[in-house]
Amino acid sequence: MIDIKVLRENPAAIREALEKRHTAVDLDAILEVDAQRRKALYEMEQLRAEQNRTSGEIAKRKRAGEDAADLLAAMKDVSDRIKGLDDLVREVDLRLQEQILVIPNLPDATLPTGKDSAANRLERQWGTPPAFDFEPKDHVALGEALGILDFERAAKIAGARFCVSRGPAAQLERALINFMLDTHTREHGYTEILPPFLVNSDSMRGTGQLPKFVADLFKLENTDFWLIPTAEVPVTNIHRDEILDDALLPILYCAYSPCFRSEAGSYGKDTRGMIRQHQFNKVEMVKFTRPEESWDELEKLTQNAERILQKLGLAYQVVTLSTGDLGFSAAKTYDIEVWLPGQQAYREISSCSNFTDFQARRANIRFKRGKKPEFVHTLNGSGLAVGRTALAILENYQQADGSVVVPEALRPYMGGRERIEVNS
Repeated sequence: MIDIKVLRENPAAIREALEKRHTAVDLDAILEVDAQRRKALYEMEQLRAEQNRTSGEIAKRKRAGEDAADLLAAMKDVSDRIKGLDDLVREVDLRLQEQILVIPNLPDATLPTGKDSAANRLERQWGTPPAFDFEPKDHVALGEALGILDFERAAKIAGARFCVSRGPAAQLERALINFMLDTHTREHGYTEILPPFLVNSDSMRGTGQLPKFVADLFKLENTDFWLIPTAEVPVTNIHRDEILDDALLPILYCAYSPCFRSEAGSYGKDTRGMIRQHQFNKVEMVKFTRPEESWDELEKLTQNAERILQKLGLAYQVVTLSTGDLGFSAAKTYDIEVWLPGQQAYREISSCSNFTDFQARRANIRFKRGKKPEFVHTLNGSGLAVGRTALAILENYQQADGSVVVPEALRPYMGGRERIEVNS
């Protein structure tokens, strides 16, 4: 949530930021509601001052034994007007809150300007995509030939965009989860969290999923429970409505969770295989930092995610998202894209974002280092999307005989297994 004071004092800057995002918001309507609220508050202050003066005069008359009926009648009228204004302020506050919640975060000045992913900026590449002396298969063909991925039975069980992983494929995902969590906790300083996988609406609002992305979410009927789209939601909300001790910052959490997304806006996209599913596993990293340290922490966060791919020997590239491709809550995002031989393309496997104080304002997460509490900055990033990492391993480590070599870093997590073969 943006600071209403910033909108009030510099609406031109907000308009320019929204234009760069290619986002339309009626700022004039919001400013009108804000002005109505401030006018009502000012009138209430004036009436309360009058109330205080009149109360003093009533007391003075009573001490002198004089009649104060006229003042008491006036006081009742003032009280009624104050109550009416108080009700108006509450109603206007609600409207203002609803309107502000749909304004996205302001993009950082370092972002490339553009309307979509075509304007994203390449920052760096790591590793070399493997060269094959045969025609490489995609993970769907590999998984079905090996008997470890079953999309047909998953569709029977649940519908499209699901997969049943069997044997080594299931073991591979479990190994990746443990490998990622161990790397982030033992080498990068994160504290592991196992959060709830159901959250309430306040939690969804706190991180920016509600109200804008309601169509992308799964909600349990007749409850206030939502299936989480990412562990970012419950982990960030751990400190909702709290004032943190400055000495504890930065706070670093990582968490495994299943993720559930309706993919409402992606019909026809990535329908084949495990790229875009309704349910998938992910390890998430979340940070709470002081404002002046958040940009350095974003670089570290991104490097932490990259380290997983480096250990697995998977080629990737890092891009900065353009203003038009930026997520709703983010001020800046790096996408890490892993090489997939089956598509002959780099595909996103992690997004690492700095939300500045946008989520902290929505979730009321502050810290204290002086007399007045300040809003923290929040950051998060995938460390990594587990299913996409598994399919990247299948495609990059495939062999001419149809088997798949297990990366050395994962072998201790897979009982020493070195290769995935048919009937293994």
